[in-house]
Amino acid sequence: MNRAAGICTGLAVSLLASLVGAAGYAQGAEYPAGEVLPPAGAGVTGELAQAVQEQALGQVIADLQADERALRQAIAALEASDGAYAPGLAQPLLSLGLALQTQDRHAEAVQLFRRGAHLARVNDGLYSPQQLPLIEGEIASALAQGQYAAVDERQSYLYRVQVRCLSPGPERARALIQQANWQRQAYQLQLDKQGYGRLMNMWELYRVALNDLVDLEGETSPTLLQPLRGMLQTQYLISAYDLDSGGTTGFVSQDNMVLRQQLGRFYAYRSQSYDKGRAVILAIYDIEQEHPEAATDSSALVMLGDWHLWHDQREAAWQAYRDAAAELAGRADAQTVAQRLLGAPAALPDIDGIRPLPPPVPEQQGNVLLAFGINERGRVVGLERLDDDDASDGSANRLMRQLRRTQFRPRFAAGEPIETQGIVRAYDIH
Repeated sequence: MNRAAGICTGLAVSLLASLVGAAGYAQGAEYPAGEVLPPAGAGVTGELAQAVQEQALGQVIADLQADERALRQAIAALEASDGAYAPGLAQPLLSLGLALQTQDRHAEAVQLFRRGAHLARVNDGLYSPQQLPLIEGEIASALAQGQYAAVDERQSYLYRVQVRCLSPGPERARALIQQANWQRQAYQLQLDKQGYGRLMNMWELYRVALNDLVDLEGETSPTLLQPLRGMLQTQYLISAYDLDSGGTTGFVSQDNMVLRQQLGRFYAYRSQSYDKGRAVILAIYDIEQEHPEAATDSSALVMLGDWHLWHDQREAAWQAYRDAAAELAGRADAQTVAQRLLGAPAALPDIDGIRPLPPPVPEQQGNVLLAFGINERGRVVGLERLDDDDASDGSANRLMRQLRRTQFRPRFAAGEPIETQGIVRAYDIH
C-alpha cells in the first residue's frame, strides 16, 4: 500500500464536533491603473514619474468610486422592484463589499457581507453554498481589523456550512486545508488556554482533505503534497507542545470529563508523533520521486533528517543527510542545492509558517545584533550580544533564550556535521 494511503486508512479518528478553520479569504478586486504616457520628447524625471503615479492613482480611485455608485444603484433598484429580500441581492452586496475592502473600508464591508449571507440563507436555505463567499469576505475584513475572536467564530460557522454543502472532492479538500491553516494561526495567536485542541483539529482537517484527494486522484497524485506538508507542520507543533505551560494541570484536577477525554486524546497523539511524522515524510518522498516537477526547493530526505534530529535521533539524522547529499549529487545544480540545504546551519523546524526564530534583517535595519556559533550537534554556542540598544533589552533577552533552546541542522561537509563559527545576525524585534 502506498504510504499516503496508509496514513489515510490508519488514522481513522473522527473530526472534532466543534471545528473552526481557515477560509479562503476573499481577495479584493484589482483595478489596473490606466497607462499614462509622457509627452513626446519629455524626459522621465522624478517629478514627472511622481505626476504619472498620482494621475494613475487618481484614476484608480475614480474607477472605484464609479463602481461603488453603480453597485449601490443596482442594489437600490432591486430593493425597489423586488423588496428587501430580493433573491438577486446577495451578489451585488458581495461585489460592493469586495469593492469596499479594496479601500480598507472593512467595517462597512462586514455589514454588507452579513446582510448578503442572511439573504442567501433566507432565499436558498440554511446551508446554501451561495453564502460561502459572503462569509469568507466577512472573515477577511474581520482579519484585516485584527478581530481574531470574530474571525474564529465565523470560521466555525463557515466550517459547518462547508461540511453540509460541499461533497468530497477538490473543492472540499481546499476548504478543509484552509480551515486547517486557520487552526494553526489561531494556535499561534493563543486564542485558547488549551491550544492542543487546535493541533488535533489541524491534523484531522488535513487527514480528511488527504482522504478526499486520494479517493479522487489516486495515491501518488502531487495534489496530496499540500495536505501532507500541512500534516508535517502539525506533527512538529504537536511534538513541541508544552503541556505544563498550557494550563492543563489546573483543569485535570477538576471533574470535567470532556476536557479529560480531550487531554487523553492529545497524549495519544503525542505518543505517536514521531512515527506519524516519519510516515508523512516518506509519503512526500514517494510522491516527489514519481513527480519530481512537484518537489519544493527542499529535499524530502533532508526533511527526514530534520525530523530525526528534532527527536534526538542523531545517527538516523546524519544518515538521512548523507543520503540526501548522495541523491542531490545527480542533479545538474547539485552544488548550489547542496550548499543551500547542507552548507549552512538552519533552525528547525525549517518549514514556512512554523519557523522558531524571526527572520534576520540587514544590520542597519535591526535593533538587536547577535553573534554565535552552531556546534556539530546543532546547538548554539558562544552567543553574545553586539549592540548597545538598552531599550531592546527585554526583546533581546527573550530572543537569546529562544536561540539557546532552538535545535539547528548543523553544517555538513564530506558527509559529516561540523561546527560553524562567526555567525552574526541582526533582528528587528520589539
